[in-house]
Amino acid sequence: MTPPRRAPLRHETRVTILALLGGAPALIIALLFLWLLPHRAALRLTLSLAAVGTWFACAMALRGRVVTSLQTLSNLLAALREGDYSIRARGADRASPLGLAYHEVNALADMLRRQRIDALEAMGLLRRVMEAIDVAVFAFDERGQLRLINRGGEVLLGAPSERALGLSAAALGLGEALTGGTPRLVELALPGHAGRLELRRGNYRWEGLPHQLVVLTDLTRSLREEERLAFQRLIRVLSHEINNSLAPIKSIAGSLRATLARERPGAAADDDMVQGLGVIEGRAETLGRFIQAYARLTRLPRPTPRPVDLTAAVRRIASLETRLRVEVLGGPEVTPLADRDQLDALLSNLVRNAADAALETGGGVGVSWSADRDWLTLRIEDDGPGLVDMSNLFVPFFTTKPGGTGIGLALCRQIAEAHGGTVTLANRQGTRGCAAVLRLPLRGPGS
Repeated sequence: MTPPRRAPLRHETRVTILALLGGAPALIIALLFLWLLPHRAALRLTLSLAAVGTWFACAMALRGRVVTSLQTLSNLLAALREGDYSIRARGADRASPLGLAYHEVNALADMLRRQRIDALEAMGLLRRVMEAIDVAVFAFDERGQLRLINRGGEVLLGAPSERALGLSAAALGLGEALTGGTPRLVELALPGHAGRLELRRGNYRWEGLPHQLVVLTDLTRSLREEERLAFQRLIRVLSHEINNSLAPIKSIAGSLRATLARERPGAAADDDMVQGLGVIEGRAETLGRFIQAYARLTRLPRPTPRPVDLTAAVRRIASLETRLRVEVLGGPEVTPLADRDQLDALLSNLVRNAADAALETGGGVGVSWSADRDWLTLRIEDDGPGLVDMSNLFVPFFTTKPGGTGIGLALCRQIAEAHGGTVTLANRQGTRGCAAVLRLPLRGPGS
């Protein structure tokens, strides 16, 4: 049977024993001389007690010195381990070994403090960059759960980070983003986006664990911006050329009609000519107004955000529709930052389109809204026949209405995107009609 091992002596116990042993030979010799010499017993006893007391006190002082120094170093290192870099050791004298140890610990604390400040500054810069970039950034752990998201990701998911963090990629609708090669184009069914996204993915480690970084770039808005610029250039060219032709046609037609009426009044043979010239003049004027309407797309100024009382704005726009009653269902009291004139134009177009659809079936129109921490979501719903072809709704020149210009929805989308938001149209679920959904950042463009 193996005998149990004895616990090793503690460090301070060994220091005490060594200190006592170090002074023991000298003490023994001193006591021998003291008791062998012819001195009085009282003197011998007093000197013996003094020698033993001094010997023991010096050993304890040595023990205390060693233990105190080690405890100081231990406390300093514990503070560094806990992230407290403000504590410093006194007596950091590089001329002595203990002072040199203190000096090195103090230098280590200074270095770690600088590194922490640099790390915090770098993390702050990274967060600002992530919030500023116009892409959605997600980080998933090895179990596929979301651990990091930026504001672009919140917009894409249609949910704040508090609700999204900790959910799986599949639950968020991003399961496809964690598989397959990259970069590639994907189409994901997400609340805050309808269109193609460019997917990029990479691996990194955080706190020693593997993570996947997913970056989704909305190509739809960039493509629409290029499309809008192309239409603007086309409209400028058309406006220039057509206006240059319409102006003299209208002027000459008016002059000829006036000349005929003045020089040959009452001539029956000239009635057809006068009427024809009137038609030419009227059509030239109509075509001029048509071109001017499209030119609005090229001259829309940048929004000037100011606080807008949303409830008052919606009620004002609803009251302008006189063909039927627009029911304001309401929502929370919010004051988004937006360009009031442009927001009025956007809401007017959407309400007028909803009323046009509702009049076809004798239905109604309702306006409601909701808001979270950063976003306003406004819905304009009608009881009309719904949408048949949604592929060209926002394309300039495209219209399904007799006499329509085809710029209303294109202008709405341009205003919404200039404010950093979106506008979408879709058929209502479970009932007839269409719903126009406007999403705008509460703190204005670029927030």
